[in-house]
Amino acid sequence: MTENPTSSLPVPGRVAGRVVIVTGGARGIGAACVRRLLAEGARVVVADVLEAEGAALAAELGEHAAYVPLDVTSEDGWRRAVAAAEAAFGPVSGLVNNAGIVHVDPIETLSEADYRRVIDVNQVGVFLGMKAVIGSMRRAGGGSIVNISSTGGLIGYSRILGYVASKWAVRGMTKTAAQELGPDGIRVNSVHPGFTRSEMTADSARSHEQARHQPLARQAEPLEIAHLVLFLISDEAGYCTGSEFVADGGFTSL
Repeated sequence: MTENPTSSLPVPGRVAGRVVIVTGGARGIGAACVRRLLAEGARVVVADVLEAEGAALAAELGEHAAYVPLDVTSEDGWRRAVAAAEAAFGPVSGLVNNAGIVHVDPIETLSEADYRRVIDVNQVGVFLGMKAVIGSMRRAGGGSIVNISSTGGLIGYSRILGYVASKWAVRGMTKTAAQELGPDGIRVNSVHPGFTRSEMTADSARSHEQARHQPLARQAEPLEIAHLVLFLISDEAGYCTGSEFVADGGFTSL
Protein backbone atom coordinates (compact mmCIF):
# COMPACT_ATOMS: atom_id res chain seq x y z
CA MET A 1 0.00 0.00 0.00
CA THR A 2 1.45 3.34 -1.06
CA GLU A 3 1.40 6.01 1.64
CA ASN A 4 -0.56 9.12 0.77
CA PRO A 5 2.01 11.95 1.00
CA THR A 6 -0.67 14.41 2.17
CA SER A 7 -2.18 12.18 4.84
CA SER A 8 -0.17 13.75 7.64
CA LEU A 9 -0.93 17.33 6.70
CA PRO A 10 -3.15 19.21 9.15
CA VAL A 11 -6.76 19.72 8.13
CA PRO A 12 -7.51 23.45 7.93
CA GLY A 13 -9.85 24.59 10.67
CA ARG A 14 -13.08 26.42 10.06
CA VAL A 15 -11.59 29.69 11.32
CA ALA A 16 -7.93 29.04 10.60
CA GLY A 17 -5.88 32.21 10.61
CA ARG A 18 -8.56 34.36 12.24
CA VAL A 19 -7.68 36.60 15.17
CA VAL A 20 -10.66 36.77 17.52
CA ILE A 21 -11.25 38.77 20.70
CA VAL A 22 -13.74 37.22 23.13
CA THR A 23 -14.93 39.47 25.96
CA GLY A 24 -15.98 37.85 29.20
CA GLY A 25 -13.77 35.06 27.91
CA ALA A 26 -12.53 33.75 31.24
CA ARG A 27 -15.52 31.55 32.01
CA GLY A 28 -19.02 30.46 31.00
CA ILE A 29 -20.14 31.02 27.40
CA GLY A 30 -17.07 33.15 26.76
CA ALA A 31 -14.62 30.43 27.77
CA ALA A 32 -16.54 27.89 25.68
CA CYS A 33 -16.23 30.22 22.68
CA VAL A 34 -12.50 30.64 23.29
CA ARG A 35 -11.96 26.87 23.36
CA ARG A 36 -14.16 26.19 20.33
CA LEU A 37 -12.60 28.90 18.17
CA LEU A 38 -9.09 27.84 19.14
CA ALA A 39 -9.88 24.22 18.28
CA GLU A 40 -10.84 25.35 14.77
CA GLY A 41 -7.64 27.26 14.09
CA ALA A 42 -8.20 30.78 15.41
CA ARG A 43 -5.79 32.84 17.48
CA VAL A 44 -7.87 33.97 20.42
CA VAL A 45 -7.59 36.83 22.87
CA VAL A 46 -9.28 36.17 26.21
CA ALA A 47 -10.46 39.62 27.33
CA ASP A 48 -11.89 39.88 30.84
CA VAL A 49 -11.75 41.73 34.16
CA LEU A 50 -11.15 38.36 35.85
CA GLU A 51 -7.37 38.45 35.59
CA ALA A 52 -6.50 35.22 37.42
CA GLU A 53 -9.07 33.13 35.58
CA GLY A 54 -8.40 34.73 32.19
CA ALA A 55 -4.64 34.37 32.47
CA ALA A 56 -4.97 30.75 33.63
CA LEU A 57 -7.20 29.85 30.68
CA ALA A 58 -4.84 31.44 28.16
CA ALA A 59 -1.83 29.70 29.73
CA GLU A 60 -3.65 26.35 29.60
CA LEU A 61 -4.48 26.78 25.91
CA GLY A 62 -0.96 27.60 24.78
CA GLU A 63 0.71 29.93 22.32
CA HIS A 64 -2.37 30.61 20.20
CA ALA A 65 -4.26 32.17 23.12
CA ALA A 66 -3.45 35.34 25.03
CA TYR A 67 -5.06 37.07 27.99
CA VAL A 68 -5.72 40.81 27.96
CA PRO A 69 -7.31 42.60 30.93
CA LEU A 70 -10.35 44.52 29.72
CA ASP A 71 -13.11 46.54 31.34
CA VAL A 72 -15.51 46.76 28.41
CA THR A 73 -16.87 50.10 29.63
CA SER A 74 -13.47 51.76 29.04
CA GLU A 75 -12.73 53.13 25.56
CA ASP A 76 -9.03 53.34 26.41
CA GLY A 77 -9.18 49.75 27.62
CA TRP A 78 -10.59 48.71 24.26
CA ARG A 79 -7.83 50.52 22.39
CA ARG A 80 -5.22 48.72 24.46
CA ALA A 81 -6.92 45.34 23.94
CA VAL A 82 -7.04 45.70 20.16
CA ALA A 83 -3.42 46.88 20.09
CA ALA A 84 -2.40 43.88 22.21
CA ALA A 85 -4.26 41.49 19.91
CA GLU A 86 -2.55 42.95 16.85
CA ALA A 87 0.86 42.82 18.51
CA ALA A 88 0.38 39.17 19.48
CA PHE A 89 -1.34 37.77 16.41
CA GLY A 90 -2.06 40.40 13.74
CA PRO A 91 -5.17 42.35 12.66
CA VAL A 92 -8.41 41.37 14.35
CA SER A 93 -10.92 39.57 12.15
CA GLY A 94 -13.41 38.40 14.78
CA LEU A 95 -15.04 39.88 17.87
CA VAL A 96 -17.39 38.13 20.28
CA ASN A 97 -19.02 40.76 22.49
CA ASN A 98 -19.97 38.37 25.28
CA ALA A 99 -19.26 40.23 28.54
CA GLY A 100 -22.45 40.89 30.48
CA ILE A 101 -24.00 41.25 33.91
CA VAL A 102 -27.49 41.08 35.40
CA HIS A 103 -29.06 42.80 38.38
CA VAL A 104 -32.30 41.49 39.87
CA ASP A 105 -34.73 43.99 41.39
CA PRO A 106 -38.30 45.13 40.74
CA ILE A 107 -38.59 48.49 38.99
CA GLU A 108 -39.93 50.14 42.14
CA THR A 109 -36.74 49.48 44.11
CA LEU A 110 -34.18 49.35 41.27
CA SER A 111 -31.61 52.09 41.85
CA GLU A 112 -30.40 54.36 39.09
CA ALA A 113 -26.83 53.30 39.82
CA ASP A 114 -27.61 49.59 39.41
CA TYR A 115 -29.59 50.23 36.23
CA ARG A 116 -26.80 52.32 34.72
CA ARG A 117 -24.15 49.74 35.65
CA VAL A 118 -25.96 47.04 33.66
CA ILE A 119 -26.44 49.37 30.69
CA ASP A 120 -22.77 50.39 30.79
CA VAL A 121 -21.47 46.82 30.64
CA ASN A 122 -24.07 45.16 28.42
CA GLN A 123 -24.87 47.97 25.98
CA VAL A 124 -22.13 50.59 26.06
CA GLY A 125 -19.50 47.84 26.19
CA VAL A 126 -20.83 46.37 22.95
CA PHE A 127 -20.82 49.78 21.26
CA LEU A 128 -17.23 50.45 22.34
CA GLY A 129 -16.12 47.00 21.20
CA MET A 130 -17.61 47.36 17.73
CA LYS A 131 -16.11 50.83 17.38
CA ALA A 132 -12.68 49.70 18.52
CA VAL A 133 -12.24 46.84 16.04
CA ILE A 134 -13.38 48.55 12.84
CA GLY A 135 -9.94 49.81 11.82
CA SER A 136 -8.27 46.50 12.61
CA MET A 137 -10.90 44.55 10.68
CA ARG A 138 -10.43 46.81 7.68
CA ARG A 139 -6.71 46.02 7.82
CA ALA A 140 -7.62 42.32 7.99
CA GLY A 141 -9.74 42.66 4.87
CA GLY A 142 -13.04 42.17 6.70
CA GLY A 143 -14.37 40.32 9.69
CA SER A 144 -17.27 39.11 11.77
CA ILE A 145 -18.73 40.61 14.94
CA VAL A 146 -20.99 38.47 17.11
CA ASN A 147 -22.92 40.35 19.78
CA ILE A 148 -24.28 38.14 22.53
CA SER A 149 -27.79 39.32 23.36
CA SER A 150 -30.38 37.06 25.01
CA THR A 151 -33.96 35.89 24.75
CA GLY A 152 -34.27 38.98 26.95
CA GLY A 153 -33.58 40.90 23.73
CA LEU A 154 -36.67 39.33 22.14
CA ILE A 155 -39.21 39.22 24.98
CA GLY A 156 -39.59 40.72 28.45
CA TYR A 157 -38.69 39.29 31.86
CA SER A 158 -39.77 40.78 35.14
CA ARG A 159 -37.31 42.03 37.77
CA ILE A 160 -34.37 42.46 35.35
CA LEU A 161 -35.33 45.70 33.59
CA GLY A 162 -31.78 46.88 32.96
CA TYR A 163 -30.74 43.53 31.51
CA VAL A 164 -33.74 43.37 29.17
CA ALA A 165 -33.27 47.00 28.08
CA SER A 166 -29.60 46.37 27.32
CA LYS A 167 -30.22 43.18 25.38
CA TRP A 168 -32.94 44.75 23.23
CA ALA A 169 -30.47 47.56 22.54
CA VAL A 170 -27.79 45.08 21.48
CA ARG A 171 -30.22 43.61 18.96
CA GLY A 172 -30.92 47.04 17.42
CA MET A 173 -27.28 48.13 17.50
CA THR A 174 -26.38 44.95 15.64
CA LYS A 175 -28.71 45.82 12.77
CA THR A 176 -27.39 49.37 12.46
CA ALA A 177 -23.77 48.20 12.59
CA ALA A 178 -24.47 45.57 9.92
CA GLN A 179 -25.76 48.30 7.58
CA GLU A 180 -22.81 50.60 8.20
CA LEU A 181 -20.04 48.01 8.11
CA GLY A 182 -21.23 45.71 5.33
CA PRO A 183 -19.38 47.68 2.63
CA ASP A 184 -16.14 46.97 4.54
CA GLY A 185 -16.78 43.23 4.46
CA ILE A 186 -17.62 43.22 8.17
CA ARG A 187 -20.61 41.10 9.17
CA VAL A 188 -22.50 41.78 12.41
CA ASN A 189 -25.01 39.38 13.98
CA SER A 190 -26.60 38.83 17.37
CA VAL A 191 -26.94 35.57 19.27
CA HIS A 192 -29.84 35.11 21.68
CA PRO A 193 -29.20 32.29 24.16
CA GLY A 194 -31.95 31.04 26.38
CA PHE A 195 -31.35 29.64 29.85
CA THR A 196 -27.72 28.53 29.81
CA ARG A 197 -25.74 26.82 32.52
CA SER A 198 -23.25 29.40 33.75
CA GLU A 199 -22.04 31.26 36.81
CA MET A 200 -24.72 33.87 36.14
CA THR A 201 -27.56 31.35 36.37
CA ALA A 202 -26.09 28.88 38.87
CA ASP A 203 -28.13 30.21 41.79
CA SER A 204 -31.26 31.07 39.81
CA ALA A 205 -34.02 28.64 40.73
CA ARG A 206 -36.31 30.63 38.44
CA SER A 207 -34.13 29.90 35.39
CA HIS A 208 -34.08 26.18 36.13
CA GLU A 209 -37.86 26.11 36.64
CA GLN A 210 -38.65 28.05 33.46
CA ALA A 211 -36.36 25.81 31.39
CA ARG A 212 -38.29 22.75 32.59
CA HIS A 213 -41.40 23.95 30.72
CA GLN A 214 -39.89 24.65 27.30
CA PRO A 215 -39.84 22.14 24.39
CA LEU A 216 -36.24 21.12 25.17
CA ALA A 217 -36.72 20.90 28.90
CA ARG A 218 -33.20 21.73 30.09
CA GLN A 219 -30.68 24.51 30.23
CA ALA A 220 -28.21 24.88 27.37
CA GLU A 221 -24.58 23.97 27.83
CA PRO A 222 -22.15 26.83 27.07
CA LEU A 223 -20.59 24.73 24.32
CA GLU A 224 -23.93 24.65 22.48
CA ILE A 225 -23.89 28.43 22.27
CA ALA A 226 -20.21 28.37 21.27
CA HIS A 227 -21.02 26.16 18.27
CA LEU A 228 -23.36 28.86 16.97
CA VAL A 229 -20.78 31.59 17.57
CA LEU A 230 -18.17 29.56 15.68
CA PHE A 231 -20.54 29.29 12.70
CA LEU A 232 -21.07 33.06 12.65
CA ILE A 233 -17.35 33.85 12.87
CA SER A 234 -16.60 31.40 10.05
CA ASP A 235 -17.09 31.84 6.31
CA GLU A 236 -19.96 29.36 6.53
CA ALA A 237 -22.06 32.35 7.62
CA GLY A 238 -20.68 34.53 4.82
CA TYR A 239 -24.13 35.76 3.73
CA CYS A 240 -25.45 36.34 7.25
CA THR A 241 -25.46 39.84 8.67
CA GLY A 242 -27.86 41.99 10.67
CA SER A 243 -29.71 38.92 11.90
CA GLU A 244 -30.76 37.29 15.16
CA PHE A 245 -29.75 33.71 15.88
CA VAL A 246 -31.77 32.14 18.67
CA ALA A 247 -30.65 29.16 20.77
CA ASP A 248 -33.27 28.86 23.49
CA GLY A 249 -34.58 25.30 23.55
CA GLY A 250 -37.84 26.58 22.08
CA PHE A 251 -38.65 28.93 24.98
CA THR A 252 -39.71 31.85 22.76
CA SER A 253 -41.92 29.54 20.69
CA LEU A 254 -44.33 29.12 23.58
